[in-house]
This record gives sequence, structure tokens and C-alpha cells, in this order.
Amino acid sequence: MTVTLRVVLDQLVSPTSPDLAEASASLTEALIATAPRGCDVSAIVPAPGIPDDAAVTGLSSETRLAVRRRELAASWQLGVTPGIGRGLIHSPTALAPLVRHDRVNETHQIVVTLWELRAWETPDELPKAEILACRALLSRVTKHADAVIVPTHAMAARLTELAKSKLSKKVRVIGGAPAAGLRVPSDAVGRLRALDLPSSFLALAGGSAPSDALAAAFAAVVGAKWDGDVVVLDVPEGEEPAVADIAAAAGLAEARVHSRGTLDRWDRAAVLSHAAAFIAACGRTDWPWRAVDALAVGVPIVAVDSPVHREVLADAAAYAAPDDLGDALSRALGEDAERLRVLAGDRAKGFAWNAAAERVWALHAEL
Repeated sequence: MTVTLRVVLDQLVSPTSPDLAEASASLTEALIATAPRGCDVSAIVPAPGIPDDAAVTGLSSETRLAVRRRELAASWQLGVTPGIGRGLIHSPTALAPLVRHDRVNETHQIVVTLWELRAWETPDELPKAEILACRALLSRVTKHADAVIVPTHAMAARLTELAKSKLSKKVRVIGGAPAAGLRVPSDAVGRLRALDLPSSFLALAGGSAPSDALAAAFAAVVGAKWDGDVVVLDVPEGEEPAVADIAAAAGLAEARVHSRGTLDRWDRAAVLSHAAAFIAACGRTDWPWRAVDALAVGVPIVAVDSPVHREVLADAAAYAAPDDLGDALSRALGEDAERLRVLAGDRAKGFAWNAAAERVWALHAEL
């Protein structure tokens, strides 16, 4: 008898986050590669199904639901889950068919994954509707999930605190990893030209980073007396002027700041590999996607001293408080540069999707 692990792959159909889409695909590929004997992996997806350019090789089947992702999310938030059936269900994101069930007698398991807690840590930066949805989700997770995966022990502690210890026995820590196969492409220089970027610069992540984190990063650039350019990754379309304003307030001329939106893994690797250093200035308990990418290509990292950064980056970063990042950046660009490059490469070996997948299989076996 074959045991099937059914993975919710809504992010491959209608992605709400490029990082979540990459993580979903990478983890699913790893689950297929590491499946124990007698086990396989199938998908649960909203209409219209996974497009050919996002297909995952090796899935045993695809349960295609009748509604699109937006309607699916609304339905599942209300506990309405037609067409799902029973079995082992794993979601690499927070979206899952969370309903009351009997894990023992119905052999039905539901595991969800949380990658960030923005709705609680920086609620001012989110629409009120999204905050309410996130908090309602946490309530459903607390009641109906058999396990909740988070990527760090720091997030596990914070989540347990938010849920008033009701989730303490359900939380499991399984870290993320760089996108499967992430490496410096052979045509990195050409990719930089295509992106209209210089050959050397400092890099940092924009995107969901709060404005005070961006301000701290730009202030560090000025404080370190870096006279080159700065590349800001993951800047949403239309927010480039806001990034330029924050940079200008810190003393960086607009011409030195290059905002770029979502890049595929090869363009990201090309950009990061040519950065003199990467600045991780966000102190939230989010999984630090770009910092982990920077580890994978061996870039010196300067990070705000936070529990997540200490846990994920270990000794492969120069740490400082937000107001003191400039001194740390000076060291990372000078006397500590080579040491941090070597340590980044070593630390990157600790993050792999196959290892995460093996722990996911073990979790479902435990349940």
C-alpha cells in the first residue's frame, strides 16, 4: 500500500510571494527525491492547475480544485474544504485546509508552515484586512493543525508567545534553504549588464523590509564611507521613489542607488556574487531569504544583531546594533572580508532542501 503525502502548491499556480513559490517548488522536489519506500508525493492546487513552466517532475497526481486561489483562500479560512478528502496534507506555506479532524482514527494529518510574523511585529506596514486575516489564521492553526513548522527557534519562541503557549507542543523547527540549485551563473557579468548594474556595489534587500531597516542600511553605507553604488533587491514596482527618498535622507545620492524588483534565482546569484558585502538590516523574526542566498554565493554579510540572524548566520556575519552598522560594514569591507567569505561558504552547507524534506517525512511519520 502506497502512502501519499499531498502538498498544497497554490504558490506554483498563483504566487503571492516569489520566495514562497521557490520554497514550495524546492521543498516538493526534495520530498520526491527523499520519499521513503512505499511513499509518494502528490499536489493539491487551485484552478487552473500548475502551468507547464512551473511543473514539478515526479508528482504522482494532482488534485485540481474547482476554484482559483483567491476563492480557495476565502473558503479555507471559513473551514469549507470541498474536494480535499483525507490523508497526509503538508503545506509549505500558511494556506491549508484547516478543519476539525481525527488524526488517529481517520489517518488525516494537516501540517502548515509559517515563514514570518509581520502581522504582529510590524502591523503598521500592512492593510488592516491582511492583519485580521493573519490573526484569524493563527486561531485556526492553533485549533486544527497537527503541527506547525517554523524555520528558526527564535520564531518558534515568538509564535508560542503570541499563541499564549497553546501551540508549544505543535511547533517544529525545520529551516529553509536557498532556491534549489542556486549558484553563480557562468554568464554573471552579462546578466549584470542586462540589469544595467555596475560591476561592484553593496547589496541589501528591500521588499518587505520596514523603512527603518532601509534607513539603517543606508546610514551604514554612509558611515562606512563607501563611495560606490548600492543595489536594493526585491523592491515592489512603484516603490522605487520611496527607496530613493530614504537613501537621500541618509545622505546617498539618488544616482548611486539602484532599485530592482523580483529577480529569478540566476539573476539574484549574479547580483549577490558581485556585491562587496550584503547588508541584512531587518531585525524581524522573518526567515532571511536574501541573507541565506548571500551565504550560498559566499558574500561577506553585515547583519543587525537579532536572534534570527545569530541563529541562521552564526559566525558568518559581522553583527551590530542598527545605529552601529557602519562600523561593522567597514570591517566586512576591510580586515574581515576574506574571513567572512570563507565562513559564509561553510555556513551555507548547513542549509539544503533535501535535509529539510527528510525532516518533513520524519515529522509526518511521528504524527
